[in-house]
Amino acid sequence: MMIDEILNYNATFVEQKGYEQFITSKYPDKHLAVLSCMDTRLTELLPAALGLKNGDAKLIKNAGGLVISPFDSAMRSLLVAIYELDVREIMVIAHTECGACHMSFEAFREHILARGIDEKTLDTIQHCGIDLNKWLEGFHDTASSVRQTVDTIRRHPLVPTDVIVRGFIINSVTGQLEECQ
Repeated sequence: MMIDEILNYNATFVEQKGYEQFITSKYPDKHLAVLSCMDTRLTELLPAALGLKNGDAKLIKNAGGLVISPFDSAMRSLLVAIYELDVREIMVIAHTECGACHMSFEAFREHILARGIDEKTLDTIQHCGIDLNKWLEGFHDTASSVRQTVDTIRRHPLVPTDVIVRGFIINSVTGQLEECQ
């Protein structure tokens, strides 16, 4: 199992003090938070393309790099970063060829049912007030999605007006950034 392999590696890592090169404080040195997609291509590419090292910024990742509602977990994390960790600037960074682009509940629905979750469970969730069509819907235009997320953050009633928020799309291969205006 992969998790067991990771646990074995971790024991060796700690024993050999591999962590020492990563020691830093919880406060981001550059007073920066980056909201980006969880895509595996960005794991090392994104910080490298931005020139960030461990301790420079708070990295918040989710599917699509989105704030889908003013009170979701990404927005909560950004507010914690602002008020508890002295973040003064936020970069929203989507990427080319994102899997969340054109994502739909109907496609998820087939996979969900194939994995053994039944229709009754889906109906129960819908009757509890969760619109799965909306919640698992992706976006259809990456730049527009970035602009919408930036706007949601900027207009949030708990985000101070002096916090700078800008949006970008990073090329998933080259790391080149393009600002979304």
